[in-house]
Amino acid sequence: MDWLNAAVQGLLLGGLYALFAAGLSLVFGTMRLTNIAHGDLSMLAAYGAILIVNGLRFNPFYAIPVTMAMMFIVGYCVQRGVINRIVLKGNVNAGIIVTFGISMVIQNALLVAFSANPKGLDAGKVESASIRIAERLAVGWLPVIIFGAAVVSLAGLQVFLWRTRLGRAVRAVSDNQEAARVMGIDPKHVWAVAMGGALLLGAIGGVLMGIRTTFDPMLGIVHLLFAFEAVVIGGLGSVWGTLIGGMVLGLAQTLGAEAFGPSWSIVCGHVVFILLLIVRPQGLLPKAVTT
Repeated sequence: MDWLNAAVQGLLLGGLYALFAAGLSLVFGTMRLTNIAHGDLSMLAAYGAILIVNGLRFNPFYAIPVTMAMMFIVGYCVQRGVINRIVLKGNVNAGIIVTFGISMVIQNALLVAFSANPKGLDAGKVESASIRIAERLAVGWLPVIIFGAAVVSLAGLQVFLWRTRLGRAVRAVSDNQEAARVMGIDPKHVWAVAMGGALLLGAIGGVLMGIRTTFDPMLGIVHLLFAFEAVVIGGLGSVWGTLIGGMVLGLAQTLGAEAFGPSWSIVCGHVVFILLLIVRPQGLLPKAVTT
């Protein structure tokens, strides 16, 4: 039963990883750019939620829509004002360096503003409430809520990309930038919307992560790594592949902790990532399959 409990917790943990991974996958699929600052921008959302909760004195869950709007604006402005100037020239390596610089700025700004002491968001009784399934098997309400938020967010992203005019423009620019420009689509605007959407998803993950556990300004690089692994495992550019990848990674971590001890949790996740990369480098659910 302990193994079953660990497996269930790992699968639910995958929902949180998927929220971080979806935005990273969206940016890469649209611009072929790996956003090194993605994890730190998610941490920025978590700290923004702290300011909102402390200022307005309400439950952190209510801060999620405000944080989503805030991070969409941040993403749009950063992309339009900084990253577009690099990406439009076709210099992807320079784009990676720019996002690394943004990452360093955010980390140090958060350290100055909030210190290195861990912070957290108190959501009340939901953090300890659980669903009793069997005598030795219980599932927390919070992990279930986070997993549900991941499924809803990914479904919303899928609908946006395939059922809206702007979503089709995003896919058109991703497939062929020059052809999209000929058809009257502005890549600068489309890429800014994609970055805004990526940070919107990251904001959901950042706030929910802050409710689930404590965090500090240096945690962004850890979540970037988990998000990258989930994207690669699931398949680059695949919306639902990020959920599959997150679940596989979460499962590897929790089962590894159960088998070898908590200190081996992260190591086991990395080992499974490397093994899957060797066996199936295109990912478990490549974009070609999902589209």
